[in-house]
Amino acid sequence: MDLYARLGVKRGASEAEIKKAYRSLAKQLHPDANKDNPKAAERFSQVTAAYDLLSDKDKRARYDRGELDEEGNPKMPFGGGGRSAGGRSAADGFPGGFAGAEAENVDLSDLFEGIFGRSDRPGARQSNGGFGGFGRRAAPQKGVDVAYRLTVPFLDAATLTPQRITLRDGKSIDLKLPAGLEDGTKIRVPGRGEEGPGGRGDAIITLALEPHRFFTRDGDAIRLTLPVTLKEAVLGAKVKVPTPDGPVMLTIPKGATSGKVLRIKGRGFPGKGGERGDQLVTLSIDLPAGDAALERFAAEWTGGGNPRSGFGV
Repeated sequence: MDLYARLGVKRGASEAEIKKAYRSLAKQLHPDANKDNPKAAERFSQVTAAYDLLSDKDKRARYDRGELDEEGNPKMPFGGGGRSAGGRSAADGFPGGFAGAEAENVDLSDLFEGIFGRSDRPGARQSNGGFGGFGRRAAPQKGVDVAYRLTVPFLDAATLTPQRITLRDGKSIDLKLPAGLEDGTKIRVPGRGEEGPGGRGDAIITLALEPHRFFTRDGDAIRLTLPVTLKEAVLGAKVKVPTPDGPVMLTIPKGATSGKVLRIKGRGFPGKGGERGDQLVTLSIDLPAGDAALERFAAEWTGGGNPRSGFGV
């Protein structure tokens, strides 16, 4: 069949019209979308071969002049066919012919990007071909990647606790969390996507970190606002503090004020290098309302100076 007819365009069609026609046909006929229709796969190869030749300006011109046949082989002089009775290409014995020509690799990834969700596979859309009647055929395509979203508890993310996830095929896997993970981190699990002629695609799992009721994240550090009593702040104390790995004892220095930040080493998030950040504890002095003894003390106390003197007031 004439190459233009294969793509459903007129002989004088523009490059954009040819590309648009091929995109449409490739999407309809691709093996990933026609697993039970071998004729569609054959037709897909035919339109791919047609596009390969017509998208090459030089070869298209030679085809339009009748110098190349539909398979891209040079025609013999005086209207002869592309092959002799002995099965040899006309170029094999024609002086100054194309016997030394090499096949080209044509990258069609730009045409498939966004159609089947496989544009992240380098070389997956290449089709090889050349002279000798083999034509250009698309390489067998792997199945479509399958996307998942997994919500990870805050403390599990900080301690890299493996997460169990059930995939579309009903099977569950234990997912190892990577150091340096963030909200939106993607993990690829090879071979757990859809089946395709070239093998199974992958599972792409996007992680979403669940907020915590009193911890917050600051890069690789974890922040916590810790209430302390007036007595603990004035006299100093040892208090129990929660961390992602369990509670620890923290020393409150004598004379501590609200806003003072204390550091607990290595209780934050694991960074990309594997080393964990710290936990930063901000003290907040909690004053009870309606405490008569505290009110009497404050009324009689004359110390404290003017903490606002630095404001010039």
